Amino acid sequence: MLLVLIPMALVVSTVISHMIADMVWQDTEQQAIVVAAAVRGGYLPRATAPTVPGVDVVQVVGRNGRVIATSSAAKNQSPISTARPTPNNPLQNLQTCSNIGPGCLRLTALRVDSRADSPVIYAARHTTALTSTGFVDAIVAGQAVVLVACMGWISWKVTGRILQPVDAIQSELAKITFSDLSNRIAEPVGDDEIARLIHTLNQTLVRLERATHEQRRFVADASHELRTPVAGLRVKLEEAQMYPHDVDVDTLLDHTLGDIDRLQAILTDLLLLAGLEQGARCVRERVDLAEVTRSELNRRTDRVLVRSSLEDGVAVEGVPGQLNRVLTNLLDNAQRHARHQVDIEVRRDGDDALVAVCDDGPGIANADRERIFERFARLDSARSRNHGGTGLGLAIARDVVHAHSGTIVVGDSVTGGARFEVRLPLFPEPVANSPH
Repeated sequence: MLLVLIPMALVVSTVISHMIADMVWQDTEQQAIVVAAAVRGGYLPRATAPTVPGVDVVQVVGRNGRVIATSSAAKNQSPISTARPTPNNPLQNLQTCSNIGPGCLRLTALRVDSRADSPVIYAARHTTALTSTGFVDAIVAGQAVVLVACMGWISWKVTGRILQPVDAIQSELAKITFSDLSNRIAEPVGDDEIARLIHTLNQTLVRLERATHEQRRFVADASHELRTPVAGLRVKLEEAQMYPHDVDVDTLLDHTLGDIDRLQAILTDLLLLAGLEQGARCVRERVDLAEVTRSELNRRTDRVLVRSSLEDGVAVEGVPGQLNRVLTNLLDNAQRHARHQVDIEVRRDGDDALVAVCDDGPGIANADRERIFERFARLDSARSRNHGGTGLGLAIARDVVHAHSGTIVVGDSVTGGARFEVRLPLFPEPVANSPH
């Protein structure tokens, strides 16, 4: 407000002062013209009576500085000015405060004619409080101060009212701690910026609470999963230490290596999940899902027959190793729960690439079809994790698919078991240029 009002006040003050001065000088010019006409007409009484209201000081001064005629207000006064207009510029407007008698005057000096000894008419008006530039400046400055004070007070009140909900938000957020993320900020009625901010904060708190809960559960489950093979290792080694002559070394080594393999698999899966969560950047390329599936099936020695239906040319953009891990985990899961047969299908489905893995096992209940993708999930059905594995395979598959902008769902297969469907965006093939 200061940056706006101070320059504005200066401009307004200057304009008003110029307007007042022009009005005063217009009166003095008119009086000077009347007296000059009387001098040129040969009628010049010693005592000149002003005819323009407000202009009370009139003098006719000769070349030698002698006062030829004067009004009663300037009687017995020396010339009120020494200004001598030239023939080329016969009229001058000026302001002077050098006269002790009349005081501050705004006057017009008018040359009667172009002769060298032409007298000069001085017509002046006293500077009053209303016509004073200082008075005008004081009025304008006072108005500027009042406006600044009023606008500052209004801005303070409005800003305070606007920021009051922000203070409330700050107080509510201060009550929320990492150990207890269940508190929420009361959302006001309306759809203004503050209401949207509070709604966004509450949504963020919901996501943070969910992530914290999942992290704590993940840490607890991971600790349990790692503790089991470590405890098994310890029992076997302690037994071998206590009864060295009764232990078959080859059997002990086989069991120990099996537990170490399980530990290594869990740690590898945990590191992979951590990399996916942090969004680790990997080089993506064109991946033919049919080729990847054939390579995976050729290297496997499964206990259950795998039937495949693979459509060539179904390509996506992704990380080959991660997509191959999805196929491996889905096939491993199907092999653990299948009775006689596993089916895998790769084909186009609209703008998506579809990969479906089916088994003829016990299937998955509707209530467990979301939970099965959680880390270390244990189901109460026959598909609970009791056939080996780390408990992270489906969680890894879900995270990899989501990282590739795809979806993974589970349903019923035609053979009565589970059917896992993965959909990924097809690789954008270049459009061939049409011949001219």
